[in-house]
Amino acid sequence: MRTTLTIEKDVAAILSRLRESRRSSLKSIVNEALRLGLQGMTSRAKPRKPYRGPSWNLGKCLLPSLDSIGDVLDFLDDSDREKSR
Repeated sequence: MRTTLTIEKDVAAILSRLRESRRSSLKSIVNEALRLGLQGMTSRAKPRKPYRGPSWNLGKCLLPSLDSIGDVLDFLDDSDREKSR
């Protein structure tokens, strides 16, 4: 298939360097790049192992409950009043 493409400057520079280093034609370099790129775009991503970060025991929670933001704010407000006395 014959077609006309407009290649951006950064891509053209990479193609030119590859063509010179491999001593190959622009046609073969572009076809290889398209094959590799299309293969990567159409294949499924390999499943990754989930990242597990380190964990630390921080001890017992000092708040009575974390279920209600109102209870937490009341607890913090009460503890601020005790500190100011």
